[in-house]
Amino acid sequence: MVTFDKSAAAFPGRDRHVFLLACSASLLPAVALERMVAAAHDQAESGGLVFGSYDETLDRFHRTVATLLGTDAADVSFQRNTTEGLSLIAGGYPFRPGDEVISYVHEYPANHYPWRNLARRGVRLVELPNVPYSGDPDDSGDSGNSGGSGADGRPYAFSLDDLEQRITGRTRIVALSSAQFASGFAVSVESLAEICRAHGIDLVLDGAQSLGAVPLRPQEQGIAAVAAAGWKWLLGPIGSGLMYTSPEFREKLEHVAVGAETMRQGLDYLDHSWAPHRSAKRFEYATSSPALVAALEASIAGIHLRYGVEAIRAEILRLQDLLIGALDPALFIVPQRAEVNRSGILSVVPRRGTPEDVVQGLLGRGFVTSSRGGYVRIAPHFFINDEEIARLAGAMNELG
Repeated sequence: MVTFDKSAAAFPGRDRHVFLLACSASLLPAVALERMVAAAHDQAESGGLVFGSYDETLDRFHRTVATLLGTDAADVSFQRNTTEGLSLIAGGYPFRPGDEVISYVHEYPANHYPWRNLARRGVRLVELPNVPYSGDPDDSGDSGNSGGSGADGRPYAFSLDDLEQRITGRTRIVALSSAQFASGFAVSVESLAEICRAHGIDLVLDGAQSLGAVPLRPQEQGIAAVAAAGWKWLLGPIGSGLMYTSPEFREKLEHVAVGAETMRQGLDYLDHSWAPHRSAKRFEYATSSPALVAALEASIAGIHLRYGVEAIRAEILRLQDLLIGALDPALFIVPQRAEVNRSGILSVVPRRGTPEDVVQGLLGRGFVTSSRGGYVRIAPHFFINDEEIARLAGAMNELG
């Protein structure tokens, strides 16, 4: 059995709030903070000499992320955020006029606009319709939140049957989030990948709400690419992220952003030969922040590889189950779903009042949550403890 360090020493911000917002920006753990501060000190004391260890810092990051994903270091690149990674893919893919990309109607903007922007190249974005939650007969669809649409329109899930029905001979990419940012619905990646493989379609995943909380093995699962921000479940600093691309998929992509880092000649800046990296380093087209790279690597190596993502997921779901069991069902709707479709985000609907009212009420009691799409989003990382969950349930029932 894994014993997690949930102390304020490991997570310095723990003693200020009960932080239940890992789906937005998580607390920065001490192991990452220390590495980031050390890197900043290196620049303060050494200036340009810090570049002597720059390649080593990036290479260590590539190896650590490769271990997390069960792939090769050559398939990993550092990115600043999900949008950057997906934009490099969307811009570089060899689309032809009339080609299609399938996504979900309620995707996060990072996984919507890069594909929608392809309309100028004659590429059509096909959106899967929302499948509303219908498991609660008392849900009238009116949560008092004008931003949501109740049972008939509140973002919830998409159907793989709907996906198969929309695949045509012009479908080139399926671009979906492995876990939805509003509802927390997680797709069965294995089933999704099987459909794409059967039709010869490239599967591109937004992993921002999964990586670090849900195991993902893209090479084994046959995923073409995964892009993710690093400051959510991966516990890295804001402005850090990563991307996985398979070798076969990289060969298809044209260069979109190109700079010194793209090329194999390294520091020989007067050599303007066109010699791009064949590995995923080709996507690291400009200088990355050594402090951000080092801090994200420290979190993944010191936490996710230490405990194992499977154990972290189990602890997150255990904490969710404690909350679900303690919430008054007369006050809150908690959409229930199959185990494979659960993620780190637990989204609930108040039967009275608005989600915003609940979020503000909880903040006044020291609990940090958020509201999206007509839900109260509760996203506890593994460092939350049972006593805090019990107090959260009491506060929510009181507010409800």
